[in-house]
Amino acid sequence: MKRVSSAYLDRAALHYLERFASSSANLRKLLLRRVDASARAHGTDPAEGREWVEALIQRYQRQGILNDGLYAEMKAGGLQRRGGSTRMIRQKLTAKGLDDGQVEAALAGLEGADEGEAEMKAAIAYARRRRLGGFRPDRGLPEEEVRARRDKDIAAMARAGFDLETARRVIDADDPSAL
Repeated sequence: MKRVSSAYLDRAALHYLERFASSSANLRKLLLRRVDASARAHGTDPAEGREWVEALIQRYQRQGILNDGLYAEMKAGGLQRRGGSTRMIRQKLTAKGLDDGQVEAALAGLEGADEGEAEMKAAIAYARRRRLGGFRPDRGLPEEEVRARRDKDIAAMARAGFDLETARRVIDADDPSAL
């Protein structure tokens, strides 16, 4: 493990941000892990490293390299397109260290959020991606197997964070394009 310095943390942060989008809290956590590992390995003071990390985060925020609001909107949109429920999106954004105001603003900015369609669009995308319900390629099965698969499909939608009514509407639709 290299000894951490201000320049080292700057290079490490920029290298990480070149590859991944990140929230301020997530980058802080990542850099503090390096500071703590260096302090254990070299017997240095971790408080000095924490000060460097805070200064670095503030500088990146001033320069616009880190923008938590923009990150939240981008991440929420991507998760919705992949079929993420609003509940799951809220949990993932909170886990990345975003505050409630940023999370709520990102959820309000989702496609279809103003008409209340965001959850249904995400449910349809999730069912299509996972090939559930009407998106299942092997239709025309015996009735008992269809019932068993229906229950499993609804359970999968529930585990993904969708409410029962939305899951039933998506799974029970005869024609997925009608949704």
